[in-house]
Amino acid sequence: MDLRPLKQFLALAESLHFHRASLECHVSPSTLSRTIKQLEEQLGVALFERDNRSVSLTAQGQKFQSYAKDALSQWGIIHNELLNETQELQGSLSIYCSVTASYSFVYEILKQFRPKYPHIEIKLHTGDPEPAIQRVLSEQEDLAMAAKPDSLPVGLAFQPIAISPLVFIAPIKSSLPDHVYKQPLTASALEGVPMIVQEKGVARKRLDVWFQAGNTKPKIYAQVAGNEAIVSMVSLGFGVGVVPAIVLENSPLAGSVQRLNATPELEPYHVGLCLLEKKLKNPLVHAFCNQLQEMLSE
Repeated sequence: MDLRPLKQFLALAESLHFHRASLECHVSPSTLSRTIKQLEEQLGVALFERDNRSVSLTAQGQKFQSYAKDALSQWGIIHNELLNETQELQGSLSIYCSVTASYSFVYEILKQFRPKYPHIEIKLHTGDPEPAIQRVLSEQEDLAMAAKPDSLPVGLAFQPIAISPLVFIAPIKSSLPDHVYKQPLTASALEGVPMIVQEKGVARKRLDVWFQAGNTKPKIYAQVAGNEAIVSMVSLGFGVGVVPAIVLENSPLAGSVQRLNATPELEPYHVGLCLLEKKLKNPLVHAFCNQLQEMLSE
């Protein structure tokens, strides 16, 4: 079966950019354009609206996107069931995680997973942690490393990996008031002090609750998407930030910031693997989850 048209369609549906999608699929933009045109002719509908500046999915394109994802997923399942006697799983897994997770948790898992399943292609996408769960729910990714939300969305499975405290950090050399560095740090001590915070996500919600409990309104200097950017801005002296300890421990700028002991402590991050429950039927996903369990039990 030639699954390339479906794969090329999905690449374009995700990126909405012909050049980026063609690079991902290792074809020329003109070849990708012909593939989409042939699909539209076979289906009798337009899958994309496009002009010289933008590309977007039509309503029919959104429905076909759901079909294409299911079709490729089902093909992977039956393909590996038929190959079960050889114990050679084949196919691809897409994983989304932060930069820090890519060289900590994910690195350790893949180091053991890759030799066992050399024919499984790993597509690793890195980015800000906040959209990780949504990318799994929308089936852009098979798996994602993320912080466990206060309530799991319906149909989402969470496999815990580690607990990482959320810690306050300040620059070692700065013009911040001296009382910021006195221990323990309270919400009132940060009144009027510039804060570098996440735009949204688990850490931001817990920080907001912490300030509310201390009857203090934070002075937000900057809102950023990634934890690594918080460490960078704090190290430059722009203000105080909050990051997971795992990010601080793996940051090349750890020596330029100082960890502050806050009271009360923020509720820690529960880091784990997120996936749709229905994906557990996929032999490739099942193998990855088993490898994770083996690693955690060692």
